Order: sequence, then C-alpha cells, then structure tokens
Amino acid sequence: MGEITVSARDMDHLLADSSSSYGAPYQRAYAELAATHRGRPVAEIVPLLRAAAARALLGFTSADLIEQAQAISSGAPYELRVRVTG
Repeated sequence: MGEITVSARDMDHLLADSSSSYGAPYQRAYAELAATHRGRPVAEIVPLLRAAAARALLGFTSADLIEQAQAISSGAPYELRVRVTG
C-alpha cells in the first residue's frame, strides 16, 4: 500500500473530477495504464507512471511507483492511502 499527502485544493491532481479544469489527474492515467499494460514488464510501466505523476504534480516515491507498476502488471488491486491537508 502506498501513501501520499495532497492538499485539499490539489485533490483534482490525484482524482478525476468532472467539475475541475485540471487536465492531467493521476487517477485517469493510472486507469489507462491498468487497462493497457497488464502483463507488461514493471520496468516498462514505472517510467510511464513517473511521467503521469510529474504531469499531475504529485510526489510519489520510487517505491510507490514500483508497487503501482507491479499491481498494473499483475492485474492486482492497488491500495493508496491519501492524507489530505488543509
């Protein structure tokens, strides 16, 4: 399980929100990779996740990105604990 801290005003960077104008939510990129990269090597998925996190302005650790890539590759669920700050 990964963890990330996100400010309340930047939640649309993490979660897709139809009322937001933010164009690169991480949730959307993750879902697209999960749909298209199952069974692909983790080493192929990590840079794509890293780029998505950079576009979303989110600071995932390398370990978190590797765990996420492993979940995508294997088709396993991935749990992310989100801490929201004021």
